[in-house]
Amino acid sequence: MNFDLQELSGTFSVADVVAAMALSFLLSVLIGYVYRYTHRNVSYSQSYVQTLVIVGMVVALIMLVVGSNLARAFSLVGALSVVRFRNAVKETRDVGFIFLAMAIGMACGARFYTLAAVGAVVICTVVLLMSKFNWFALNVQRQVVKVQVPAGEDHTPQIRDVLIKYTSEFELVSTETIRGGALCEVFYTVRLKKGAEPGDLVSALQERTSGQRVTVLTGYDTTDL
Repeated sequence: MNFDLQELSGTFSVADVVAAMALSFLLSVLIGYVYRYTHRNVSYSQSYVQTLVIVGMVVALIMLVVGSNLARAFSLVGALSVVRFRNAVKETRDVGFIFLAMAIGMACGARFYTLAAVGAVVICTVVLLMSKFNWFALNVQRQVVKVQVPAGEDHTPQIRDVLIKYTSEFELVSTETIRGGALCEVFYTVRLKKGAEPGDLVSALQERTSGQRVTVLTGYDTTDL
């Protein structure tokens, strides 16, 4: 029985490994900085950005391992399929950055260095342009109004009267009981009329709801709730 170890690293040179890993690192760092610069919401995560760099380098390493061996590729797919990610991605664009880091890592690992560099620069430039010029923005600012009222009483007409006065449109989102059923919490999405202030809306609602707590969340379209 032959127990000799077979070294397969000779299929690529040390220079190839260094170039693939170094370029994937540099381009992944570029992607991370672009993500940080263009991030606007409150859910920024340093860990996520570091993960982008790690993903780019790991995918490059995987591509070096796979090479052109089809059987090895299927083996790696089966091995990686057992990995489960339980952290929910909060923003759709975060998924795009993950795929970008993976694509750059694949290109570097396959030794398409020019393709990786040009692709990363072009896509990052597009992301920066979309962020700078605010492409596809819907210039409609909405607010979320949260009103607490005593349970067992119907305050809907009073609330609607106030909303009609201070908002151009409103829509009931949800109603739920809190504090063991002692209070009822009602959520509306609204658009304030021109010149109307959130503070005026809060004061008017409190007058109609026996001084119960009223909250107006502004920036509803761009803020994580």
